[in-house]
Amino acid sequence: MAGDIALYISKRSQRGLAALLCLFMAHLAVASCTPEPVSPMAARIAVRH
Repeated sequence: MAGDIALYISKRSQRGLAALLCLFMAHLAVASCTPEPVSPMAARIAVRH
């Protein structure tokens, strides 16, 4: 009986755990990227028509 309950809970939690693992791996991939250097003056340039 306890084995059946544990198997049921395990099957129900697989999708959620897979989703959390996927989000965690995506976060690590994004966090490891280095941002491109941006000039501090780039935000102050006005575009005139």
